[in-house]
Amino acid sequence: MDPRPSHEIDLMRRIGAGEGEALAEIFDLHSPLVLGLLFRILGRRSEAEEILQEVFLQVWTQAGRYDPDRASPRGWILMLARSRALDRIRRRDSSRRREEEVAGDPLLAAVHPVGTARLEAVERKSRVHSALDGLTPEQRRCIELAFFEGLTHSQIAERLQAPLGTVKSRILLGMNKLRQALSS
Repeated sequence: MDPRPSHEIDLMRRIGAGEGEALAEIFDLHSPLVLGLLFRILGRRSEAEEILQEVFLQVWTQAGRYDPDRASPRGWILMLARSRALDRIRRRDSSRRREEEVAGDPLLAAVHPVGTARLEAVERKSRVHSALDGLTPEQRRCIELAFFEGLTHSQIAERLQAPLGTVKSRILLGMNKLRQALSS
């Protein structure tokens, strides 16, 4: 019997209890697979990386909803990723259809309002940048390497020539600060 699923189920329980180290371990285990799935669905690495962050933030905030009787942790995480990727595609397609309709209507094409979606995106981007600015340079660098470059904690430690525990602590503390800044 593979001991990994029971270990991963324990990790999910610990994430639900607020243990950042458990999230870091689940991220290390599954982020390469999840990023690959997202890239295959979306076809854009930048979108895949963005959704990867959202998925693991959702794992962090909703680990208490995980039911080991319904899926393995990997299966649950992949389901979250697939769902978010399909939502992104639907939004992308819907936006394109609206733009085509506006472009085809001479009365609407003459009006150039700034859409609420664009304003919301600008606001969200501003909030994320502000939240990132609240991190120490070390925390920010570790989080950027993990989420934007897809490196594991071990790879980050090697690249920064820092102890693995230090890297994990920086990511944990940084993620907690980001969660607090973005939830207010």
